[in-house]
Amino acid sequence: MGALDGPRGDGVTETKFTIIDGGRVAEVGEREGVELAKRAEAMGRPVAVARDERVAYLGVSARERAEVLASLEAPDFTLPDLDGRLHALSRHRGTKVLLVAYGSW
Repeated sequence: MGALDGPRGDGVTETKFTIIDGGRVAEVGEREGVELAKRAEAMGRPVAVARDERVAYLGVSARERAEVLASLEAPDFTLPDLDGRLHALSRHRGTKVLLVAYGSW
């Protein structure tokens, strides 16, 4: 059926559930994962749950997104160039950066 957690206390093992929250990944029991997703949704956070795949993504609230957008500061990320060298946006703070993105779909 899938990876198993330890016993729940009633002798039955519980299927693991993956939670992705703020870039952090955690594996919890399925009941706890569903409960965390419900709590996040009640707090106004966007939630995407794939129960068949036993995974949930907890997004940030609209207020948090608005604060980041108001700062006009791009989130940091790291990407490789054509030679495989990694470049982080944070290394270029204070300078102008042109980012070209291409999608072939």
